[in-house]
Amino acid sequence: MHPLLSHLRGLAAYLLAWVLAGLALTAALHGLGLAPWSRALPWTLPLCTVFALVALATYYPCRSRPFGTASWRAAVGYRAGLVLTLAALMLALAASWDAAATLFGHAEGWVGLTGRGHALLAAGLLALLTLAVLAHDLLIAFQTARAASAREAQARLLARDMELQLLRLQIDPHFLFNSLNSISALTHLDPAAARAMAIDLAQFFRQTLDLAGRERIRLSDELGLVTHYVAIEKQRLGDKLATAVDAQPDCLEALLPPLTLQPLVENALKHGLRPRDDGGLLSVQAQARDGWLHLAVRNPVPATPVHESGLGLGLRNLRDRLASQYAGRARVHWGATREGFAVEISLPLETTS
Repeated sequence: MHPLLSHLRGLAAYLLAWVLAGLALTAALHGLGLAPWSRALPWTLPLCTVFALVALATYYPCRSRPFGTASWRAAVGYRAGLVLTLAALMLALAASWDAAATLFGHAEGWVGLTGRGHALLAAGLLALLTLAVLAHDLLIAFQTARAASAREAQARLLARDMELQLLRLQIDPHFLFNSLNSISALTHLDPAAARAMAIDLAQFFRQTLDLAGRERIRLSDELGLVTHYVAIEKQRLGDKLATAVDAQPDCLEALLPPLTLQPLVENALKHGLRPRDDGGLLSVQAQARDGWLHLAVRNPVPATPVHESGLGLGLRNLRDRLASQYAGRARVHWGATREGFAVEISLPLETTS
């Protein structure tokens, strides 16, 4: 929608300016002896009103083909064609309205446009429409810059929020204490498993600390973090937890924001597998196709849903975070499936090369 349409005072001032322009044109026609007030005014005011709306409407064609989406020659040619077409239509409308004066008893027309009058009117229309197009291009450029600035600011806030979440995760007492208790219990029962779990725990925290200051990481690094997290949980859940990671080799170098998959795996365990007596399969899939990176995390759900806060909020935060960092091109979908619950993500495929 045109910004003026949501700003009543601005729209009123714009239309008033055109009315004043119509009165000025009427005075000029009267002063030059081309038409009296009684005939010049009925011709100029309706036309100025239509011209005002047409000039306002050039915002939409300019927005549909902004500079930067195609070559500058194509953009300039598109605007030149737009100005010439609208000027021709407005000139035909002005001539038709002048001729329509015969219906009101003025055989010579409202102002009696001549060949020279048509030429002057055409030049004026071309100038006004060109100015309207240029003004709207500047407005669209300003809106684009402001939107980009807002997205950047939002991305910084989301990045800061994720960094804080990383710091929280590094000292999360529940996760840490449960892991340490499991290591302590395994020390006498299975020293090798206790050692392996301690190594996974150290690697997990070391990697989360390393990810805190990075905007993009490789998918292989994210899957490594997931692997350590799942290994820790598997020591606690035992045979209840089965995992399957299916990542195509050609997408392992793909870049994505850190902690895109790990929170989804954590949610899948917390809300899906842990409440089930028989556990189930946690599936992580990744593939590259048609310039996009497609990710999916799937898990079964308990027979009786566990109502815990944070699941929907976490997924919405992830969706907003990715939408901000990828300028609206990222897609996040989640919902129930025949097997249980699935979260699917589509990101533009970016690599380090």
